[in-house]
Amino acid sequence: MILLRSLLFNAVFYLNTAVWLIAALPAFVLPYRVIIEVAKAWGRVSRTMLRVIAGLDYEIRGADRIPTGPVIVAAKHQSAWETFALLPLFDNPTFIIKRELQWIPIFGWFTIKAGMVPVDRRAGLSALNAMIERARAELARGRQLVIFPEGTRRAPGEEPRYKYGVAQLYVAQGVPCVPIALNSGLFWPRRSLLRRPGRILVEVLDPIAPGLDRDAFLTRLQDTIETATARLIKEAKDAARS
Repeated sequence: MILLRSLLFNAVFYLNTAVWLIAALPAFVLPYRVIIEVAKAWGRVSRTMLRVIAGLDYEIRGADRIPTGPVIVAAKHQSAWETFALLPLFDNPTFIIKRELQWIPIFGWFTIKAGMVPVDRRAGLSALNAMIERARAELARGRQLVIFPEGTRRAPGEEPRYKYGVAQLYVAQGVPCVPIALNSGLFWPRRSLLRRPGRILVEVLDPIAPGLDRDAFLTRLQDTIETATARLIKEAKDAARS
């Protein structure tokens, strides 16, 4: 039954996404904030479909810890869930994304129009500098810059591999960084069709004020996110056993 519900959700999710992309085409001639609002609405609808079809709900704790105005948001990345489900949390979000995503017809065009920050991970230092400059421009518009500091999805319990890019951003931009812990990988495993029923837990943690050096910041960020993530994973596993 879990597999059947998962397959049904996957089919509906991708069909629904295609419908949203096509329906939103007129937004190309409108201000970028229109596309941001469309994306947040798509995120809300996708979360609802996941609950109704696959029995997978969510709980977000500490959303009131997100400051107003420009911030860096560093989120744990365990599944595709957080790429759409976190969107409605923020007033005016922009994501750091792989440059290759902007080559996808329609979807990629929307990421360009919406002011997402692309990074070419093969270009080394020049890519990092370009990302920092683009991020500075978006933060100057009062946006919330969302980054997955490990760069890719990591399974629950897997050894973390935080990259220095997030620390370089933090030092260069001089804005607070909001860490986010979650346990989505328990229910939406990477490279899997399964969407297990349950409740994804997300916790917005206390912001890290600007002013730390690069190494001190990265150590604090990793310790903060990983400690909270381990707690959320344990909480979900304990609930499943009870």
